Amino acid sequence: MTPAHVSLRRTLPSDIPALFEIQLDPAGNELAGTKPRDRAAFDAVWEKILAEPPLTPGVTPRVIMADGLLAGTINIFQNEGKDSIGYWLAREHWGRGIAARAIALLLAEVPPPPRPLFAQVVMHNIASRRALERNGFVMTHREHRPATDRYAAAEVLFFRLG
Repeated sequence: MTPAHVSLRRTLPSDIPALFEIQLDPAGNELAGTKPRDRAAFDAVWEKILAEPPLTPGVTPRVIMADGLLAGTINIFQNEGKDSIGYWLAREHWGRGIAARAIALLLAEVPPPPRPLFAQVVMHNIASRRALERNGFVMTHREHRPATDRYAAAEVLFFRLG
């Protein structure tokens, strides 16, 4: 079921408990090729992002709202010196076109949108690949990523917009 209304708003400190729970989902971590953070590590990351002024410059933190419900998060951030986009949806919102709509909204919101903009997706996350492609991202290459404390070993696809 496609939501009637998808919107973005700035991430607030009061959103962090819900976002923490979303990132704990084993199926979500499997699709993202990640390992969940514990509460202290998760809070530390968001504390830096939401500080005034931000201790993590270059981040555009937004939550994704679907029909008035917090559905996930989407951000533009620096990754290895490159402007990158990342997003995460709660499982109950998968398969509804929300990610593609959220990407389009964020690209329209950030003036001017950083170009080029990069994204990474594990190979088996077909829905995320399609959401990026619907917004003009083109796959540039793939490579194997070894396991780390944060990431599972995976074949990763790299995308670029602009």
